[in-house]
Amino acid sequence: MVRTSVDRVWIDPAALRCRTLRIGALPVVNAVLDRLGFDDLVAAYLPEPDARCRLAPAKAIGVMVRNLAVGRRPLYGLTAWAGGYEPGRLGLSSAETAALNDDKTGRALDVLFAADRASLLTALSLRVIHRYQLEVSELHNDSTSITLYGAYRDATGTARAGVRPPRPARGHSKDHRPDLKQLVQILTVTADGAVPLTYRLADGNTEDSTTHIDTWDTLVNLVGGPDFTYIADCKLATRDNMDHIAGRGGRFLTVLPRTRKEDGIGRTWMASGTPAWEQVSRRPGRRKNGPDDIYWAAQAPACSAEGHRICWIRSSVKRTDDAAARLDRIERARARLSELDHTLAAPRCQLKTRSAVEAAAAAILTDTGAARWVRAEVTDTVSHEHRQQKRGRPGKNTAYRRIEHHHFHIEAVTNSDAVAFDAASDGCFPFITNTDAPAADLLRMYKAQPHIERRHATYKGVIEAAPVMLHNDARIDALSFCLYAALLVHALIERQLRQAMTTNGIPSLPLYHEDRACKAPTATRVFEILEPLAATAIVHDDQILTINAPTLDTLQTQLITLLKVPHSAYAPTATPPRNSR
Repeated sequence: MVRTSVDRVWIDPAALRCRTLRIGALPVVNAVLDRLGFDDLVAAYLPEPDARCRLAPAKAIGVMVRNLAVGRRPLYGLTAWAGGYEPGRLGLSSAETAALNDDKTGRALDVLFAADRASLLTALSLRVIHRYQLEVSELHNDSTSITLYGAYRDATGTARAGVRPPRPARGHSKDHRPDLKQLVQILTVTADGAVPLTYRLADGNTEDSTTHIDTWDTLVNLVGGPDFTYIADCKLATRDNMDHIAGRGGRFLTVLPRTRKEDGIGRTWMASGTPAWEQVSRRPGRRKNGPDDIYWAAQAPACSAEGHRICWIRSSVKRTDDAAARLDRIERARARLSELDHTLAAPRCQLKTRSAVEAAAAAILTDTGAARWVRAEVTDTVSHEHRQQKRGRPGKNTAYRRIEHHHFHIEAVTNSDAVAFDAASDGCFPFITNTDAPAADLLRMYKAQPHIERRHATYKGVIEAAPVMLHNDARIDALSFCLYAALLVHALIERQLRQAMTTNGIPSLPLYHEDRACKAPTATRVFEILEPLAATAIVHDDQILTINAPTLDTLQTQLITLLKVPHSAYAPTATPPRNSR
């Protein structure tokens, strides 16, 4: 035993331990959640926990959201994950951290499912709009599939406590797994930073076109009126959807599907005449010294069947790509038809009839997608052969039978009229809208639509919302709120960081390996850079004697400064006791 302090506290050096307390990106995540008042908001919408409850459901939900944001762990791994952090950074006490387990988190999801999540989501979205000053004049909507593994025989969508969870079912899988059941996640984001504004989890066989009316009505209630432009993919272009929005004073913008009659009319118009194309956008191409990326616009000569405006857009890049794709299909079809022709010339060819040859040629054209521009002309050359009817040496009375031999030949003929017709509309696609906005604004608004795809990628790739491993449909529904909150944290961090870079005149940050520049930082990369940060604690008999805060490097300091996270957030949260025995 050695006396080591003026307070005459005796410490056994052999009992000293060094413990690492992870910090990582939690202060950044906490800054967003604190700004939204997330923990208090969730607690306000969940019922008051029983006095015997050692861990309130709202606190368990808060831990799950933080875990999903910085590094997904399964429910049974939350205890080990939380044990590496100081409890205060997770909004917990030491006793609450000890009580955290998969059973507690599962029961917390049950409580969240039975709560008024619709009102909770509305309150959260309103706080996001007001506290981050979001611009909500343009809202983008899209859906994606959430894959499930298992039969889910008990997940029938039966209502519980008056709330019906979405029903897992097979549907159109955007993950290309039609063999698996799924749920449909419907997400709406702002054009301002692609920040998620609202979401909904629907049955796995839900058709996209049937979701827009409910989504738009929800947005009207959330924003406070229909004074925004609702932008979605071509599934929005149905009479019911467009009439509902336009009839209630709303604005919409979408792409007209190829299956609509107006699309064919427009392409015939372009093939038969010369539209008055007007350049609406021009920017440097993606390749160095490559051609510029140019967009033109032309108003269709007639409106849609519903009376809405149609505006055609032509892209120089898409025009080149469409022509190259068509030529490639034609060449592949001609090459395969030539191979079939050589096969027909072989003595052991199995295609003996004209119908069999024509079917084989049609299959090639269908497989290559060139049936519109290439046709296969089959010619049949007949030769005759005489063979004696019976065996033996032929004589003057020998009877012969006449045998016909068919020699088929295939020639690939390009339909030049069809090629010229389609070439006239290469690179063209039609917008349908009820607004009178200039074509340049329509193009600008719709070109922000792919940003929601990146949110889906974060949702399923980084936060790992899919595949879902839970088998309780109610808990899956409740977990979707936690996943949405984690996605919201990612989006707000990215928006704040990029705005700070613009304000401070910083074109890029050296976030990639070898200090390579990053012009549009993601929250995922920010978390990776901050992940190594940890405090070091000296522990004696399970009591913390002292804690040393981590040392931030230049890049880490710059990141938290731009995100307006105070340096004190990385200081120790635990207070060492004055006496340790």
